[in-house]
Amino acid sequence: MAAYDINRTGGGDLYPGIEPFDHGTFLVGSGHSLYWEQSGNPHGQPVVFLHGGPGAGTTPNHRRFFDPAHYRIILFDQRGAGRSTPYANIIDNTTNHLVSDIEKLRELLGIEMWLVFGGSWGATLALVYAESYPERCLGIILRGVFMGREKELDWFLHGIRNVYPEAWQRFVDFLPVAERGDIASAYYSRLIDDDPKVHGPAAAAWVHYETQCSTLRHKPIERAVGSGFAALALARLEAHYFVNQVFLEEDEILANIDKIANIPTTIIQGRYDMICPMISANELASAFPNTVLNVIDDAGHSAMEPGIRRALVQAADAFRDKGRF
Repeated sequence: MAAYDINRTGGGDLYPGIEPFDHGTFLVGSGHSLYWEQSGNPHGQPVVFLHGGPGAGTTPNHRRFFDPAHYRIILFDQRGAGRSTPYANIIDNTTNHLVSDIEKLRELLGIEMWLVFGGSWGATLALVYAESYPERCLGIILRGVFMGREKELDWFLHGIRNVYPEAWQRFVDFLPVAERGDIASAYYSRLIDDDPKVHGPAAAAWVHYETQCSTLRHKPIERAVGSGFAALALARLEAHYFVNQVFLEEDEILANIDKIANIPTTIIQGRYDMICPMISANELASAFPNTVLNVIDDAGHSAMEPGIRRALVQAADAFRDKGRF
């Protein structure tokens, strides 16, 4: 899940902007070709950035959480997202496919182990990847914990109305009254329609809702992808994963947490995160004693809110200096 435009917010806490020293694409099956890039120090400590959504894609500012003199910074766009093709495609687009893609990228780039960094949906992927390949993870940085459980999906679709009733009402008012009993399925049926006149307005309504609920300290910034074709990947893929319970068993992540008990991990969590409520981060930290939970009291969900932005950079710097958090 992701609802911020990292390109349009910026901030002095981030490292200066840099360009990739290498980039390319790789085939992962079912017609999917994934974009990847590397920046920073070609001989540095590898870190892989896992973007949110599903469907949000990466941007140049995602490189800026990391010290480019120390880190070999790897970004890639997941199936159907960003510069990967085919755009907004749901065929063979599941959590297990994405986890397999991460491992294929590691092998492609000849990396033995790497630091794994993921926020929101990226945090989900980071946890599932680490539980699948713990021997490949030097450490884990998480932001805005989402574990794909029924109560988390229900919060997004229904619970947010307790805090943002006006945004939620606009979200459901888009649908005919007869279809509001299953919001995710009603949106999904429109989002997978081939007709832009059907999927376009649905994508805009979905993304607008998420954006309006994503920040605390400053007025929400309407994403560049807030309308039109650019919103489609985020909305379609999120709905695709939602109607399929994100392709995970209930509590699958917590049930396998012992597999990563010895991996240094930190969680950066906005106390007033309305997209991924703090209870999930708290439950994860309680089940995972090796985790350092850093609660940002004046922040919501967005990675670019000042306190979260600083904490993410500080976490990567701490791992650079100490190999732990």
